[in-house]
Amino acid sequence: METRYIFITGGVVSSLGKGIISSSLARLLLSRGFKVTIQKFDPYLNIDPGTLNPYEHGECYVTADGHEADLDLGHYERFTDIRTSRANSITTGRIYQAVIDKERRGDYLGKTVQIIPHITDEIKRNIVFLGETGDFDFVITEIGGTVGDIESTPFLEAVRQLKWELGRRAVSLHLTYVPYLKAAKELKTKPTQHSVKQLQSIGIQPDILVLRTEKTIPESMKEKVARFCNVAPQAVIQSIDASSIYHVPALMHEQHLDDLVLDITGTEHRNKPDHTAWNAFVRRLEEARSKVRIGLVGKYVELQDAYKSINESLIQAATYCDRVLELVDIHAEKINDSNAGELLSGLDGVIIAPGFGKRGIAGKLAAIKWCRENDMPTFGICLGMQCMVIEFARNVLGLTDADSTEMTPETPDNVIDLMESQKNVTEKGGTMRLGAYECRLAEGSRVREAYGADIVRERHRHRYEFNGKYRTRFEEAGLKCVGENPDTGLVEVVEMPSLSWYVGTQYHPEYQSTVLNPNPLFISFIKAAVKHSGSNNAIK
Repeated sequence: METRYIFITGGVVSSLGKGIISSSLARLLLSRGFKVTIQKFDPYLNIDPGTLNPYEHGECYVTADGHEADLDLGHYERFTDIRTSRANSITTGRIYQAVIDKERRGDYLGKTVQIIPHITDEIKRNIVFLGETGDFDFVITEIGGTVGDIESTPFLEAVRQLKWELGRRAVSLHLTYVPYLKAAKELKTKPTQHSVKQLQSIGIQPDILVLRTEKTIPESMKEKVARFCNVAPQAVIQSIDASSIYHVPALMHEQHLDDLVLDITGTEHRNKPDHTAWNAFVRRLEEARSKVRIGLVGKYVELQDAYKSINESLIQAATYCDRVLELVDIHAEKINDSNAGELLSGLDGVIIAPGFGKRGIAGKLAAIKWCRENDMPTFGICLGMQCMVIEFARNVLGLTDADSTEMTPETPDNVIDLMESQKNVTEKGGTMRLGAYECRLAEGSRVREAYGADIVRERHRHRYEFNGKYRTRFEEAGLKCVGENPDTGLVEVVEMPSLSWYVGTQYHPEYQSTVLNPNPLFISFIKAAVKHSGSNNAIK
């Protein structure tokens, strides 16, 4: 069948959850046997979010082909098990860069280059590219920001044109907010009405409205919204706050969102939806009673989205271990040798978070030292793994000034050093070691046992690496290098066999953990944490 295109826009306020709605709809269509993919258009001028501070944009997600992308791509992959690529994440910066490159080559044959048609044509080309090259039944396109933002205008104009050109093959879904005024004890639909009118004013009539709400919306109110917004009553759907984002697909299916999309596009209702595996996960999520307490040591823990993929990977792994995750945020700048025991002793396991820069390093080293000396299950990721190496060098090998050249360029013992391939790199954007690479795991190692394979392929985002000159000294003292890249010999994984579970990975296993296929290393870590806890008490 010809590819259908679903455009998802937002109004009233940002952060309503367009990514979750997009992912949930994709999950529903996949359950019916359709081939689906999702893409995100972000209206900022950065080429990608790789150089953005987490305070600005939350987590930077990395695709298998080495593209730094918006964190919503993480949601897409976790919900769908679809492996995204650079084609699934587009920014205004990339659009303008492509157009300017074409102009410099003379592709426009002397024409004046304008927003319309050149920018909008480039946007449209990127939208239909996936449908034309990937043999998909549905392409879901999420437009970042809200209707009315200046930055989003070219994207919305491209959507307007495509809706006209594609006819019934295009669907517009608009997500808005219905606030509850506590003083008046009322839900208010006026913001939704204004948002839809603004969308209509640029030529886009939504086919489906999804109303984000904290309170159940009465049927009479839905009918009012339908009447004022020119939408069929059955196409007004509420998205009420849920205890977990993983409940949202079921909530959308109960209101026939997938049926609506198929009806509007004239698509045959192929197969009955099969939600067996998803529902089994959600059931375990709901039925888990015993908790597992995991501490996350990082310098951005106050930000909800800074470690989004790690948080969700832990939730998934805890669920499959029939546990409720209790995540304890520990700010890396607020932990030291004197209070580490107080902050960490009541936990079942500790994650040492990834990141860049010197801020918070002293706290991470203090946490690692306490965990190593007290046999706390510990998982270091990227910079977290590098900190494990530095702490071991200082406190076990006696190399008191050991460091990473990222933190101390003049360190006499550069146990972590800039990768050789990075030494002539001057630009910041998209120049790190990015994407999926193979890692060979040592026989008999804890990570080899966890994966059940001797070769794995995981994603990376780093410039610095373990300095192989020190490898023998580390291994003789008990920190084993049990994972390495088969082509370069780069050390990817370290672990201490003498401890119950003490593992550091240069790669980011959280990027490939999904609801239906959780990363085995997170499962192994949570199992070790549960064993360390030794507690099966129900949550009070």
